[in-house]
Amino acid sequence: MTMIPTTSVTLGSSHEEEEVEEELLSLMMDNDVAPPTTTTTTTSSSFTPDQEKQIINDLIHVSGSNAKPGDLFYLLSNRWYMEWLRYTGQDSDENSTVSTVCRPGQIDNHHLVIGGSDSYGDDLELLKTLQEGHDYVLVSQDVWKILYDWYKGGPALPRKMISQGVANKTLLVEVYPLCLQLIDARDDKQYAIRISKKATVRDLYNQVSVLLKLDEEKFRIWDYFNKKKSSVLAVADQDLEDANLQMDQDILVEVEQHLWPSGLGLDSTGNGLALVPVEPARSSITIAGGPTQSNGYSSGYISNFYEGNALGSPLTGAEDGYNLSKMAKGDRGGLSGLQNLGNTCFMNSSIQCLVHTPSLVEYFLHDYSAEINKQNPIGMQGELAIAFGELLRKLWSSGRAPIAPREFKTKLARFAPQFSGYNQHDSHELLAFLLDGLHEDLNRVKFKPYIEIKDATGRPDEEVADECWEIHKARNDSVIVDVCQGQYKSTLVCPVCGKVSVTFDPFMYLSLPLPSTVTRSMTITVFYGDGSALPMPYIVTVPKHGLYKDLFQALGTACCLNSDELLLLAEVYDHGIFRYLVNPLEQLFTIKDEEHIVAYRLPKKQEGFTRLEIVHESKEK
Repeated sequence: MTMIPTTSVTLGSSHEEEEVEEELLSLMMDNDVAPPTTTTTTTSSSFTPDQEKQIINDLIHVSGSNAKPGDLFYLLSNRWYMEWLRYTGQDSDENSTVSTVCRPGQIDNHHLVIGGSDSYGDDLELLKTLQEGHDYVLVSQDVWKILYDWYKGGPALPRKMISQGVANKTLLVEVYPLCLQLIDARDDKQYAIRISKKATVRDLYNQVSVLLKLDEEKFRIWDYFNKKKSSVLAVADQDLEDANLQMDQDILVEVEQHLWPSGLGLDSTGNGLALVPVEPARSSITIAGGPTQSNGYSSGYISNFYEGNALGSPLTGAEDGYNLSKMAKGDRGGLSGLQNLGNTCFMNSSIQCLVHTPSLVEYFLHDYSAEINKQNPIGMQGELAIAFGELLRKLWSSGRAPIAPREFKTKLARFAPQFSGYNQHDSHELLAFLLDGLHEDLNRVKFKPYIEIKDATGRPDEEVADECWEIHKARNDSVIVDVCQGQYKSTLVCPVCGKVSVTFDPFMYLSLPLPSTVTRSMTITVFYGDGSALPMPYIVTVPKHGLYKDLFQALGTACCLNSDELLLLAEVYDHGIFRYLVNPLEQLFTIKDEEHIVAYRLPKKQEGFTRLEIVHESKEK
């Protein structure tokens, strides 16, 4: 991503060229950018390709550390940008020279927006499938203004830079702002609203007020996900991302009537936006997802989980439609699916693996609030563990309706900005972060002691392994360690002194190959050594990663090899024997599918026999 300072440059008409040229040169000097070596004016063709390259690249070079939230960046057609790179001699094609490349035409961004060349206006919607570096590049406001004044064209597609994350802030350009489908409850008319996910609820009310020409105190906005009233957007200073609003979801606007339901009212601050719904009756379940009563669950947690009398009043989720109290004894939990929030199947698959791990299910259905570690500086103050526990309880409630993991995804994006947005990501990367995060949030060790690891010094492996595990548990002790971690043995031998160092290191996941197929088929032509029968082809199935001995055994069985016979395999190439395959421990992958393999049936007792290779060939006279 290209980042340039935000000093404004505007190139005017011909009578203003000298003044604008001074402004451009001033901008370059302020940023320690060398001006062009020749005196020019700022018309559309006044700079040479090398000068254009110098101006843009020098600004890019000095602006990398100046980007901040709120800065404007512009989408620029990658197709047009590549033409400009070729024109300025920055293309990787060595056969392309500046003298043979024409100057690019006007900037054309129409293929990036819905409607193409027929689209007009300031609020253009981007195509959903755009990829940075393939369809577009991002340039700063000043680079866009300079290129636009040189080349004209458009349309302009500005986007703001935002900050993501809590502990580790990440700056990124919000290419796809939050798109909300607004429904006016008076006439069911729908409007599309595009707004930054870092905008506040107050900003949303302001935009809706202008759109519908309503006083902000005369209407309220509902989170209307899946066409269900979840909650009123009430906290004025809350980010829309923290309000769990998702891309393309519905919001509902209700205009003030003579009487609104009694469950809604103003908070103590008198903020007109702070309309809050009265919560339904809750059960005696803590925020961590467990019961406050000591007898809420026993070791047979599944059966007790179905007992309605142990849960008190109903626990329901308006947005998901789950009801814990309706679970009758004998009902099966864990049958709910997860709704995709864009391309979040990578997240859903990882979550389903964890929420169906019996030990984790038992743990999170109990009261685990006492184990939440809010003091851990490398943890998430327990927020990730609480969000995961609540999601697990929803999935293990009654019913089979899919659940939208909106709150969990919001928490995930806060602490791991790389998973924000609605694009596809790597499941293993997500799972690794989630396991690490849950471990740190649930680490029973509040203060980690320093313990020096001792050398094995010839002690038995079992003793050393137990000692290493105790040291690890003294610093890392959580349900994730109990269920998902183990040890592997590492042995190092010094090539100089011969000293052997043995350690047992903890691991949480192992990367294993997943071959597409585990077997392969091979065609072998079998010849009789005594010429008693015609050659016969046999198709045998062997392990894909097997050995020669597996092929010997499979072929011997296929051709009904006698006990007093053996097989001699060879590769035939160019009508002659190229090599013999005799080592039974050789890997089968050394035999390619296109190679011609033959086998000879020979007697085991070969005393007095001479191996004779006969090659038939015709010679030209």
